[in-house]
Amino acid sequence: MEVLALLSDGFGAVGGIARYNQALMTALGACPHISGVTILPRFGTPTSPLPDGVVQQPAAGKFAWAARALASAARQKFDLVFCGHLNTVVLAAAIAKARHIPLWVQVHGIEAWEPRGRAVRAGLEAATIVTSVSRYTRRRLLSWSDISPDRVRVLPNTFTVSFVPRSRNTALAEHLGLAGKRIVLTVGRLSATERYKGHDRIIRALPEVLRQVPDAAYLIVGTGDDRSRLEKLAIDEGVAHVVKFAGEVPEADLPDHFAVADLFAMPSTGEGFGIVFLEAAASGLPVIGGNRDGSCDALADGAIGCAVDPDDRAQLVEAISAALQGRQVSQPDAVSRFAIENFASHVDELVRSLAH
Repeated sequence: MEVLALLSDGFGAVGGIARYNQALMTALGACPHISGVTILPRFGTPTSPLPDGVVQQPAAGKFAWAARALASAARQKFDLVFCGHLNTVVLAAAIAKARHIPLWVQVHGIEAWEPRGRAVRAGLEAATIVTSVSRYTRRRLLSWSDISPDRVRVLPNTFTVSFVPRSRNTALAEHLGLAGKRIVLTVGRLSATERYKGHDRIIRALPEVLRQVPDAAYLIVGTGDDRSRLEKLAIDEGVAHVVKFAGEVPEADLPDHFAVADLFAMPSTGEGFGIVFLEAAASGLPVIGGNRDGSCDALADGAIGCAVDPDDRAQLVEAISAALQGRQVSQPDAVSRFAIENFASHVDELVRSLAH
């Protein structure tokens, strides 16, 4: 099968969806039933060799991207259209219908949680198969769409082998000005549209955490237009001296930043899954997430980490303090269910179901 993959974020892009797409496209390229994968991403330019069987043709701009997708579908024979984001399903469905080939749609999080317009509904319902990163997103999608539940499968996130337990990176801690601190870490975009991630909840909890753990500090990795608000919040809460904004960190350097921390926390209310939970757990950190979104899947219902009510400050304070004091231990072995080998096997199973 030749696959045409219409993605939001491809190789060279950053973020959770990009990492998910990269793992999925790599797994597709390795499937014995797949002869080739042509990726057309909205964002991303590869800076290193692509996986075997995969080519990427980026296009600048929304209209140029759509034009290239239509031209590629007209010029080359494909056997399957993969749509990597619900926002592009109308175009993907039109191509699949015109070429009389199956459509595979991927849904991630908030884009699939609320009812969508008629065109998106029609595109979604034309899919042969839909994969969701979590049970939570699957439930939300099925609550408003007319697609048959047996066509919606869960294909959870995975993580790479670079995330493993390491010795504490004391040199980086010193460089960040956090030597001798017990560090809470959050990795994620600081975007005004993604305030659900809960950076502000942790900052507001810090004064009470510091009363129990005086040497606690908060390390924030990521950048975005919400940083200034969070910096001001830290000042207002009197904790600016223990909140460190590291800015954007290259993905290759993320393992080193996990090795600085004592705890990973992201008490979100809007995660479709949260790949960073897996990366943190695989790195040997205790993990705290929210109990109102797809984070519960990433935490494996408590097997990997602790789920708290994001809006219950006392509960969040207790969970953070307990972890920093060693009363919540990491469970790196529990995250093995999300290993890349299992992910690739799941992808192969899905491909085989479409090939027959």
